Amino acid sequence: MIVRFDKCLPPLMLLLLAGGCGSGDPEPGDRGGADDPDGALPSATYVLQDSTHRVAVIAGLSGPEAVRYDPDQDVYFISNFNGNGDQRDGNGFISRAAADGSMEVLRFMQGTEARPLHAPRGMYISGDILWVADIDGLHGFNREDGAHVHFVDLSGFDPGFLNDVAAGPDGALYLTDTGSRARLYRIEDLTAELALEDPALGPPNGITWDAGEARFLVAPWGAGGSISAWRPGSPELEPLAAAPEGQIDGIEVVQGQIVVASQSDRRLHIVENGVLHPVIAVPGDPADIGVDTRRSRIAVPYIGLNRVDIWDWRPTGTEQP
Repeated sequence: MIVRFDKCLPPLMLLLLAGGCGSGDPEPGDRGGADDPDGALPSATYVLQDSTHRVAVIAGLSGPEAVRYDPDQDVYFISNFNGNGDQRDGNGFISRAAADGSMEVLRFMQGTEARPLHAPRGMYISGDILWVADIDGLHGFNREDGAHVHFVDLSGFDPGFLNDVAAGPDGALYLTDTGSRARLYRIEDLTAELALEDPALGPPNGITWDAGEARFLVAPWGAGGSISAWRPGSPELEPLAAAPEGQIDGIEVVQGQIVVASQSDRRLHIVENGVLHPVIAVPGDPADIGVDTRRSRIAVPYIGLNRVDIWDWRPTGTEQP
């Protein structure tokens, strides 16, 4: 979720069809995946989609860094830096937007005088609470009325860049630290502890729980790292796909597929057979993506563009022999 401010599958292979390119968006190109060199099943063939698959735009934001969809209320929550992502200025906020992209409340959630919200980043919903990563810790807001109800202070760990948050099957929260020490923290009963510190984390940026495989998926920010799987309590990481250029931000599981947002090439990729396959070309640096689980859509925030694009994810292709 750090940005440049200057600006599995079934045996049948799916073809994602490209449309025409919209004004101001990147030119798509056919970038099909190669067969696995170690003799695994061949990868699917993908064609890069473009702006014709974008169904809505949420504009008027201020440095939107992450999106979290609330299926119960059918709304998106959007975290806004509203300034420098490293500055303790107390002016960050969470917006609430309808599923069609219309803004409901621009400043729906804000910090308090005692617990200011500086530069909100990744978010996760657990019960009635929307958990939000920030510079010094983890905020908890009531997802229905927006009230600030919790704060977990991690400043005692001297964190580098608290970034994204997800829950495990035991209900504990796991928070990435994209600082030089490459850490994961575990939070339970409003108490934080160090869960893992390993340079192989990349350092870690995005994190999500993969229920189908009972594991966390972690996206690396640094160059030369790998998208990895990790099971709580294990000292080992399982590399899933190399990300040599790094700058991988959001990571989610969509219809059984691992999807990552890459700022190095401004693409959303599917992780398959150890390879990243680009499937959507986006117009800016994609940060922490959110998934509309009702409609199979992906919301992509761009800090530098002050907007969120909503993309249709449903396959529109044909089966290949």
